[in-house]
Amino acid sequence: MLEFKNISYSYHTKTGETAAVSGLSFKIEKGQFASVIGPSGCGKSTILSMAAGLITPSSGEIVKGSGEAGYMLQRDALFEWRTVEQNIFLPLEIKKRNTPEMREKALALAKKYGLGEFLKKSPSQLSGGMRQRAALIRTLAAEPEILLLDEPFSALDYQTRLEVCDDVQAIIKSEKKTALLVTHDISEAIALSDKVIVLSPRPAHVIAEHPVSFANNPKSRRNDSRFAEMFEVLRTELGI
Repeated sequence: MLEFKNISYSYHTKTGETAAVSGLSFKIEKGQFASVIGPSGCGKSTILSMAAGLITPSSGEIVKGSGEAGYMLQRDALFEWRTVEQNIFLPLEIKKRNTPEMREKALALAKKYGLGEFLKKSPSQLSGGMRQRAALIRTLAAEPEILLLDEPFSALDYQTRLEVCDDVQAIIKSEKKTALLVTHDISEAIALSDKVIVLSPRPAHVIAEHPVSFANNPKSRRNDSRFAEMFEVLRTELGI
């Protein structure tokens, strides 16, 4: 579904060149939920931008499916002058796929995941958790092949974050989507993922990959003794 093969990327500025990633290689299988963690400023968001095709690697090859990518940002970015329903339809309008059939599919998703009674409301009338759910449904509306998640829970308080993490993971798994999450939160990565990819400091390369196979949902994982064991392994690899 998505493979980075010996990828390098450098930023060019007036003062010189900065290597963001170097010799980066990893693979995500179809239907897999993978998380990337690493030190602050190591190039995690750069990886998402390359996966989305927004920037081109300096060298190496990115192999991915023929379908589109859906991008979910750190903040929900819902427009207050549009209703929740109109926000969900926005990708369909942009991609010129705003057909009755696609709108009906998007509305069915919204109703399936608890947004049915909020469709005519403005985003300001939703809780933080409901706003993130609406943002995810908006991302899914255009039927992307892979979801790219850029720390989408970082703006939420701790309790809401736990609830929304569970919701988002359940929706992504239920819809059988492939997902790549970048996060600075070790606990979040373990709770949500089938695989955690650990990056070095900049220029980033992969220093470890860990499959996460215990328990079947975020809440059960957090209560599993193996959660703390994996947390310590990842913390040590990150040098925290």
